[in-house]
Amino acid sequence: MANQNHIFILKQGTVHWNQWRQRHPEIQPDLSQANLSQMDLGQTNLSQANLSRANLTAANLKGANLKAANLSLATLSSTNLQVADLSYADLTGADAKNADVRDANLSFSTLRVANFSGADMRGANLASANTDGAILTNTKRRKGLWDIFTGSD
Repeated sequence: MANQNHIFILKQGTVHWNQWRQRHPEIQPDLSQANLSQMDLGQTNLSQANLSRANLTAANLKGANLKAANLSLATLSSTNLQVADLSYADLTGADAKNADVRDANLSFSTLRVANFSGADMRGANLASANTDGAILTNTKRRKGLWDIFTGSD
């Protein structure tokens, strides 16, 4: 269950949250199971945060730092993850249907059994990502590195 103090600080806005994170780099925020749907979290430092089972439906995480965050079983449907840093993040079983993942960094992330159907993944970096069992049907993507990585035509 989420730490209510962490949720309170996050709801004060990105600037306040990022300042708090700078002052307390040793704290790994617990936002597990939190309802953060439709929140504007663009440019927010959520690195190493526990967001497992969090509801981030239609949230704005554009440019957010989610490096090494735990997003397992999180709901990310219709979420804006453009240019977000999701490197080393755990998205096991996440529901990211119709998410905007353009130009996001998913290198070394775990996407096992995550559902990205209908997501816009053009320009996303999936180098060394674990996509075992991931649902990637009807995703929008550029030809190029992605096709080499996935073996697509």
